[in-house]
Amino acid sequence: MITNEHENNKLVRTNLKVFDMRKLICSVAAALMVGFSAMADEGMWMLPLLQKLNADAMKDLGCRLTPDQIYSVNHSSLKDAIVIFGGGCTGEMISDKGLLVTNHHCGYSSIQQLSSDEHNYLEDGFWAMNSNEEIPVPGLSVTFLVNMSDVTDAIEGEKSDEERRAVSEALVKASEEQNPGCDVELTSFYNNNVHYIIVYKIFKDIRFVGAPPASIGKFGGETDNWMWPRHTGDFSMFRVYAGKDNEPAEYSEDNVPYTPKQSLKISLKGINEGDYTMIMGYPGRTQRYQTEAQLNHMMALNDIAIEARTLRQDIMWKWMEKDPSIRLKYANKYASSANGWKKWIGEKKAFKDLNIIEKEHDKEARFQKWVDKNKKRSALYGTAIADIAAGIKTNEQVDFDVKLLSETVFRLELMNFTSAFNGAWHNSLKAGSDTAAATAKGLEAMKAVYEDYYAPLDKEETAALLKFYREKARPENYPDLGEDFATLDIDKYVDELFRTTVLTSYEKAAEAIGKDGIAAIRHDPVNKLSSSIVNVFVKLRGEQSQEAKDNIKAASKAYTAGLMEWSKGKAMYPDANFTMRLTYGTVKSYSPKDALNYRYYSTIYGVMEKEDPDNYEFIVPEKLKQLYVKRNYGQYAMADGNLPCCFLTTNDITGGNSGSPVLNADGELIGLAFDGNWESMSSDVMFEPDLQRCICVDIRYVLFLVDKFGGAGYLTKEMNIVK
Repeated sequence: MITNEHENNKLVRTNLKVFDMRKLICSVAAALMVGFSAMADEGMWMLPLLQKLNADAMKDLGCRLTPDQIYSVNHSSLKDAIVIFGGGCTGEMISDKGLLVTNHHCGYSSIQQLSSDEHNYLEDGFWAMNSNEEIPVPGLSVTFLVNMSDVTDAIEGEKSDEERRAVSEALVKASEEQNPGCDVELTSFYNNNVHYIIVYKIFKDIRFVGAPPASIGKFGGETDNWMWPRHTGDFSMFRVYAGKDNEPAEYSEDNVPYTPKQSLKISLKGINEGDYTMIMGYPGRTQRYQTEAQLNHMMALNDIAIEARTLRQDIMWKWMEKDPSIRLKYANKYASSANGWKKWIGEKKAFKDLNIIEKEHDKEARFQKWVDKNKKRSALYGTAIADIAAGIKTNEQVDFDVKLLSETVFRLELMNFTSAFNGAWHNSLKAGSDTAAATAKGLEAMKAVYEDYYAPLDKEETAALLKFYREKARPENYPDLGEDFATLDIDKYVDELFRTTVLTSYEKAAEAIGKDGIAAIRHDPVNKLSSSIVNVFVKLRGEQSQEAKDNIKAASKAYTAGLMEWSKGKAMYPDANFTMRLTYGTVKSYSPKDALNYRYYSTIYGVMEKEDPDNYEFIVPEKLKQLYVKRNYGQYAMADGNLPCCFLTTNDITGGNSGSPVLNADGELIGLAFDGNWESMSSDVMFEPDLQRCICVDIRYVLFLVDKFGGAGYLTKEMNIVK
């Protein structure tokens, strides 16, 4: 699955070095206004710029919509049907009654949250057969884009840093006043060269409607993750509720299904190779404009993360295989860890196979030669590449130390309980609660964490990660555990830790806190462990040079502006930053190696071909097998009578695009993006048109599973289905 590990955008605060900003902005503006000549498939394009940059190319490729039909602030458009689902995925509205579809792996944590041993919605699937059976999901939100406004001219120019900050804050405040009840963010693009005010509307009453069992929604598990051919029914459905005024409201039984400004039509017309496709969604983060030094640094950090996660995941999987209840508790933890882990492994291979470092080296040499030919360019961009390399070198060792800590001992589960309690306790006191009320809030926060915890697993993982950290860390970064960490008998230490702590179960913790209050936490041996590790983390962060970070930021800004000027004649898209983007391409097969050709679609036949009743990842539900034997596919079958599962497109996507709608030339829903292929693992830093593919679940398979398998065909009646 496309990793959903990315950051929501925060208010941008730029800290620039001394550049001639007017010249920089002129360069950027010129680059944005030139005609399009880039690869048609490449690019995560900003919606407000479609008319300027992409309209002709999209039309030539087959799109039958105007840019205004895709994005408009004056009337409803496709953008009004696309949402941020939770904090890291995309979803889309598929009815005028608030029905939403996203990936199964995007809804995974919510489904797990609602599951129990008695009602295991992950393993068994679930379908609400009427609105009364829809299940509220505490903490889940859905976010709609209202509008985007370019405020670059107001922020940049010859103003000082303080003036820029003041203007930024004033712009945000004014937008908040103009958009009551909305969330306003100032977001930067093109490495801080361009700035937009973005207004969102957030709905917090979201209810679970249905999902297939994990044996379908996660069919193939980690084995098939990032691989083609794929046969995963990766979808789940939720419903957005609003107050009776159709505006966001906290959960209430009186709330009603939200009526969106627009919902997507759904096409059953099928797909063919070469068909136009476009994807709208929220790609999380790419690094397309990193230098050679930055890429090498990233890969070095990934290497230690791969090692650490391999260790953790092997332990988790061993215990998960033993017991279904443990598997339920750790399913999301394992999937979240393994997704990034496998991606980094594939990325490392792709870097080697595609000679990415060498290509970047050559590009930088050509860029630098171009810069050096002109005094004005030299003044603006001449030292950018060298300044980035110098900044990285300054923090290289401590960055590694921080990464090692964060991927190992910082992830010890026992520490989660003290942090959950302490955080809730302090926040409650800050809000004016008395000690008793604060303690109750702390216990409440702890209880939620215990729902997905198994002490024997954590004990084994704690010993393993402490040993791994000791092996890899510099001695000056060892935690203070009361005796010399270099010679500590870790197995004995962990045995004693788990024997004496009250934190191995909620019941023990609650009893101890009920008796001794917060002292039970403060005096617990886990708190000492946690404090010592946090102290190391604080020390390391303090050793990271802020000046070096600022220099990298400023130099990256100059380098990107230089690239934009250098690339005149080509439209440049900004790196993904979890803002709404559009990509366009076609349905297309590919050949990953000599003599091997992959067809652009898969079918249910492949599900049965992969079936392995002894392998948790490849179990096929009996009902699905019966439907297959009877070929009971209804209106969702292809012309040849077979049932489609997944298909490939050339669309440019990354993490955050999970759940994004795949649309045809008329803007009708034909599938959901859910993964990239193994050969495209370097796509966050370089687009490879011959090999990179987006893997999508066919909407016909989705509706078949809703209707024929799930027995929830009533849901299709509220959809606008086009045949």
